Amino acid sequence: MAQELNLQRRLVQKWVSGARQAAEASTAAQEGPALQRADADPWEVVLPPGLLWCRLCAQSMTAVMDCDEDLVYDCPPGCCRPGLPAVLVVDAIGRAVLRHAPRIVPITLAHPHSPLMAAACAGRVISRVTAGRTCTDLRITWRPVVTGLVPVTEYVELARSLAASNPAHAQELLHAALAAVDPTTAPADPLHADAACILAEVLIRLGHPSAAIRWATYAHHAGTHLHGPAAGTTLTALHTLATAHRLVGHHQRAYHLYRHLVEQLATTAGPQAHRTLAAQASLAVVLHQLGHCARARTLLADTMTAHRHAHPGHPASDRMVGHLARMWQHCAEQRHHHPDAG
Repeated sequence: MAQELNLQRRLVQKWVSGARQAAEASTAAQEGPALQRADADPWEVVLPPGLLWCRLCAQSMTAVMDCDEDLVYDCPPGCCRPGLPAVLVVDAIGRAVLRHAPRIVPITLAHPHSPLMAAACAGRVISRVTAGRTCTDLRITWRPVVTGLVPVTEYVELARSLAASNPAHAQELLHAALAAVDPTTAPADPLHADAACILAEVLIRLGHPSAAIRWATYAHHAGTHLHGPAAGTTLTALHTLATAHRLVGHHQRAYHLYRHLVEQLATTAGPQAHRTLAAQASLAVVLHQLGHCARARTLLADTMTAHRHAHPGHPASDRMVGHLARMWQHCAEQRHHHPDAG
């Protein structure tokens, strides 16, 4: 959840603590809005960014602290409307999600039907909420839902064709196809795994690698279970997962994933195949990010030589040259001393 919403881990830990406290008073919580607790930390109340908009000024509303140190959703300067109490807005949106698409909400033992958790997932089924003057005057625009009249396969195939040219539209289609799928608990399904892998690739393309990790993880695990660790679809998901971790900055995790990918590709496609050498070049980049400069440069130089020999004229060779030059420049700027450099 923290990765998908780009939240601090400390904030998620507060959610867990709050959920445990709610378990002790579950009977009382059922009698009123779950978020209207006198001791609730106002900074625990969140919506996905860009979800809430003002109907009066047509601008995005953001969470800010008012003069009484209460968290409210307010407009940019110029709008005359008062801020809306965040606890009430989030509670209303969360309860709408629980009514409309309860299966997307992660279930916790402490609080199995939490409006707070539902609101945090709202971006998967809601494209926009416009707010009037009160907390109850909310207009929700739901994302399109796949029905039996339109097969899920058509959504997935259309999204695949649009992934490069129109990733935002592809994301909408894939969110619709996966609206009822929780990637952390869903069973392995070939169609869902395919859609999840494409969605992860689209999220990376749109600049949201943190959100891509959960979907790529599901796609890889499902592919391993359904087709085996060496299948083409499984390795594609593994590559996407490694890329997402690298872009987020999880370099140690990315290193292990890329190393596993290189080993699998060397066995299935061959050590001189383009995919194998490209993954090996990415492994070298991650090694350098981990601080193993000499090993990274040596591996990348060897990879570049092998790639030029096996695939002459391929543009990937020029990209490898660029990565190697940046490695040398970084070491020179940092004044690294490498006895094996000569």
